[in-house]
Amino acid sequence: QVQLVESGGGSVQAGGSLRLSCEASGYNVMSFCMGWFRQAPGKAREGVAAIGRNGFTTYADSVKGRVTISKDNAKNTLYLQMNSLKPEDTAMYYCAAERPPSYCAVGRIYPDNWGQGTQVTVSS
Repeated sequence: QVQLVESGGGSVQAGGSLRLSCEASGYNVMSFCMGWFRQAPGKAREGVAAIGRNGFTTYADSVKGRVTISKDNAKNTLYLQMNSLKPEDTAMYYCAAERPPSYCAVGRIYPDNWGQGTQVTVSS
């Protein structure tokens, strides 16, 4: 059984940075396609970034150049480094994982497992 636990959310001023973490547990979970999603109030959930088994990364256009997804297989942890944050980045951020085989790219993930979410609030 896969479990995902996010942390690292918080409140920052526009232009600030945050690093989200997602601790994963479960058999071979770090070989899954893993990604970050977000959902703002009144909006649909959207993919932010994805990372494949081999480390290949993809990003949503709205965050490209400001966000970096990475993982530490030894620590079973997924990260999302967010810089130059904007008020429109305010949302609940979720970690997610899709079992292989999968076409691991943002917007193409259909997760089997979700974390509980961590809130990011960016003020202007």
